[in-house]
Amino acid sequence: MLPPEDPPDGGWGWLVVLAGFLANSLTFGILRSFGVLFEDLVGAFQATTAQVSWVTAIALATKQFASPLGTAASTRYGARPVVMLGGLLSSLGTFGAAFSTSLFQLYLSLGFLTGLGWAFAFAPTMGTLSRYFSTRRSLAMGLALTGNGLTSFALSPILHLVTDRLAWRGTLMATSALSLHLVLGGALLRPLALRGDPPKLTAIFDVGLLAQRGFGSFALGTALLAAGYFTPYVHLDAYGRALGIEPYSAAFVVSLAALADALARLLAGCVADRRLLPPIYLLVAFNTLVGLTLLFLPASSSYAGLLLLAVLYGASAGSFATVAFGVLPELVGVSRVVNATGLCMMSMSLGGLLGPPLSGFLRDQTGDFTASFLIGGAFVLSASLVFFLGLPSPSPGCRSAQRNEMSSIVGQ
Repeated sequence: MLPPEDPPDGGWGWLVVLAGFLANSLTFGILRSFGVLFEDLVGAFQATTAQVSWVTAIALATKQFASPLGTAASTRYGARPVVMLGGLLSSLGTFGAAFSTSLFQLYLSLGFLTGLGWAFAFAPTMGTLSRYFSTRRSLAMGLALTGNGLTSFALSPILHLVTDRLAWRGTLMATSALSLHLVLGGALLRPLALRGDPPKLTAIFDVGLLAQRGFGSFALGTALLAAGYFTPYVHLDAYGRALGIEPYSAAFVVSLAALADALARLLAGCVADRRLLPPIYLLVAFNTLVGLTLLFLPASSSYAGLLLLAVLYGASAGSFATVAFGVLPELVGVSRVVNATGLCMMSMSLGGLLGPPLSGFLRDQTGDFTASFLIGGAFVLSASLVFFLGLPSPSPGCRSAQRNEMSSIVGQ
């Protein structure tokens, strides 16, 4: 058994940040970039927009819903083998999708199997990262979460080029090889025993967290926002083409949004660690900005307007993600953050399963993406209301209590 220690706040923790960067790059980063293949899949399978949208929805929902399995296995066997297994499963699922001859096969491979691998890789990595840092946690999270945006920025045009030369099947094979780097990320997750960790595990899934008002509200809010949060990355490329923008320029819109996302995640981490404003205020503000951007997207009729709103969306969405991962340990404590991350991902699966197919259905029924973006924005704004009303008030006494609780955890 490892001797208990305080969160290192550095040292090997920076390699765990690298593992978090890879986990974000090769899960959400790849997921966001799949929109580039959207029109090719519609044509290849002679399917509707809503039918193809189910591929992304199943992958996202499986990743989120199965996350408690990943965190529970991580708690039982350690994060390292679980994340490495997740990397193998995600690579296998993407490789198998390249040989699909029906949408059902695509749902099983790229949807379910790849999503299951992501569930085993993402939540245990981010939960472990939270345990390695205390005073610089938001900065560490911001650095890891930039993998999401930077990969989306790079992959969107690259996948366009690869698809032009190798078609969508070759693109999926190349993505499968890239996904194997999750195994390397898992190998970096060295076990860590903290002072204050419970001596014996009593509830491997820790579902009792959902009964706490703060975490329960956080989980409900993330479920609502997931129904609209990913809409631009699924449909922004197709929306740009619908406006008459040529394909590579439309892909650049997605890339620019991803770059703004990555930079904002890092900047938000620096700001959150300085405690200039209570993290809960930042959480509500950034999430509200995401929702408002979605509402205004249908009003963009020019390339310049679309670029501006895409950058605003990316910046606000990226900032929200960093602050959210920083708020979570404060709600539940460091000793329960791994399982809390898994439960939070599971709650997001409800919205993730609804969002992409609903937006695709609205596109098929109305002929454009206006209703898709408006409904998505409404879901995100409703999440802001839940966060504002349900999360603990960031009063000085509350912040002092949180600091005392953290001191007791690391000082025992």
